[in-house]
Amino acid sequence: MRIAIRLTPRASADAVDGWGEDEQGRRFLKVRVRAAPIEGRANEALIAFLAKTLGIPKSRLSLVAGDTSRLKQIEIDGDVDLSRLA
Repeated sequence: MRIAIRLTPRASADAVDGWGEDEQGRRFLKVRVRAAPIEGRANEALIAFLAKTLGIPKSRLSLVAGDTSRLKQIEIDGDVDLSRLA
């Protein structure tokens, strides 16, 4: 399963801000993390936060695309209940 995420680094707290849609109607999850985007720290913080929020090991999550932009593609190994992210 893949989900698109719009990441806001350097936030005051790690949080999920719900779902949004881009101009083409594609859904993405809005996530804030405290980490700065330096040396991939925001990406690492995003994976750790999502794993904790979903109650799954970090090893089940991987960044597929978006190393440098705010829009990320995350792949989740197996099925998960995404309603926890709303």
